[in-house]
Amino acid sequence: MSPHAPGRRRVNRSVATGLPLALAAALVAAGTAAAAPSGNSARVVRTATLGNIPLGAFSNALVPGSVDNDRGVDLGGIGSDIYPAGRKGEYWTVTDRGPNGQIKVDGKKRRTFPVPGFDPTIVKIRVFGDRVEVIDAIPLTTSSGKAVTGLPDQQGRDEAPYSYDARTALSYNPNGLDTEGIVRAADGSFWLVDEYGPSLIHVSARGKVLARYVPKGLNLTGTDYPVVEALPSILLHRKINRGFEGLAQLPCGDLVMALQSPLSLPDGDAGDASRTTRLLRFSAEKKAVTAEYAYRFDPVNVVDPSEDDTSELKISSVVAVGGDRLLVEERTDKAARLQLVKLGHKADILGGPWDDDTTSPSLEQLEDPAAAGVPVLAKRLVVDLGAVSGVPGKIEGITRVDHDTLALINDNDFGMTDGTGAFDAQGRLVDSGVETTVTYVRLPKGV
Repeated sequence: MSPHAPGRRRVNRSVATGLPLALAAALVAAGTAAAAPSGNSARVVRTATLGNIPLGAFSNALVPGSVDNDRGVDLGGIGSDIYPAGRKGEYWTVTDRGPNGQIKVDGKKRRTFPVPGFDPTIVKIRVFGDRVEVIDAIPLTTSSGKAVTGLPDQQGRDEAPYSYDARTALSYNPNGLDTEGIVRAADGSFWLVDEYGPSLIHVSARGKVLARYVPKGLNLTGTDYPVVEALPSILLHRKINRGFEGLAQLPCGDLVMALQSPLSLPDGDAGDASRTTRLLRFSAEKKAVTAEYAYRFDPVNVVDPSEDDTSELKISSVVAVGGDRLLVEERTDKAARLQLVKLGHKADILGGPWDDDTTSPSLEQLEDPAAAGVPVLAKRLVVDLGAVSGVPGKIEGITRVDHDTLALINDNDFGMTDGTGAFDAQGRLVDSGVETTVTYVRLPKGV
C-alpha cells in the first residue's frame, strides 16, 4: 500500500516509517571521509556514499505495482545531475532511464532493460557526514498520472528494448524519458533534459510533465503529455544515447542545454571523429531557443591520457557560475576536466549555415572550425579532475557549493555491467560494486 497522500506520490523523511522496512532501514550507509593533503592543488575534502536501497521497494512506494521483479538491483543512477536544494548539504538529483545494458546476440548488440517498469525519478538527497540520505523522491508522470517509464520512444530512431537476457523484445513507449540534467525554477517546477529526443522537459513540482520540447520534425506521437516542436531540426542528427546531457540555469532564468556528443553529420563516422559539439540557450519565458554555440573538445588524450578514441569524449554537466559564465565538464568514463566559458552574442550560430544539414562540410567535419570562421566558444581550464586523487570515474553531475568548493556525483549505472555476465543463472544482478557517491572538491583559486 502506498504511504503517500492521494495525488501526491512522494517519499520524504516524515513518512519514511511507512515505507517497506528494507527500504527505510537502508536509506543511509557509511562512506569514507577524505584526508585533505597540503599544497595548492585541488583536493577531495569529503566523500559520502549512498547505501543499498532495493529498487523494487523504492519504486513501488512511489508508483505502486510498477516493479514486479527488481532482479536484485538497488537504487542507483541518481548521479545524472545534481542541483542545490536550498539547505546546506541538500541537493536535487535525477535518475536516468533506469537499469540498462548491452548484450550481443548473433553478433549484434541489444539494449536491455532488466526492470522495464522503473520510472525515472527526481531524488532529493542530504549529505550527512559520510552518508548520502534519500529524503524525498518524485516520480515523473504523464498528464493522466501514469509513469513515463524509461523505455525508448520511437522504433527506427531509438534502440529496440529487450528483457534482461536480451532474448525477449519489449514495447516502445512514446512517453519514455532518458532524463539527465536538472535545475529547479523559482516557482518550484523543474526543468530536465533527455537523451532520446533530444528534448527539454518542464515538470511540475509534483513530477507531472507539463511540456516536452523536441526538435522540429521529430513527429513524436502517442504521448500522454504535450509535445512542442521548438528545437532546431539539426538536432534530429543526434547520436543514439548521446542527446542532451547537461543543463544549467543562468541568473536571468534562461536555460543552457549541452549536447553530449557531436552530431552525426553527415553520418556516424563524421560524428565519431568530431571534437565539436553544441550548446543551446532556451528562454523559459519565450519557450524558444534564442542562441546556439559551437563548443570544441580538447583532444581525447588530453582529457584522458589513457584513451585514444575521440568518440569517448562527452559533455555531462554544465554549471552556471554567474552572469553568462558556465563551467563545462569534458569527460570520458575515467577522467574529466572543467572548462570555464562565457556565452556571448558574437558566438551565436543559431539559424545559420551550421543549422542546415545540407551544408558541406558540416560543422562536425571541420578540422579547425575557428579557422573556417566559426565563432567557437573560448574556454579556460579550471581543474583537471582526472588528476585529483579520490575523484571517482563517470562524474555526470557537478554543482558549486561555494566560491572554492564543488560537489560532484557519479553515475554508478545501478551497479550494472554489459554482457551475459551481468546476471546470474537465477536472473539476479551480479553487482559491479560501484557505489553512488557525492564528492566535495576544494579548488585552490575558486571559481
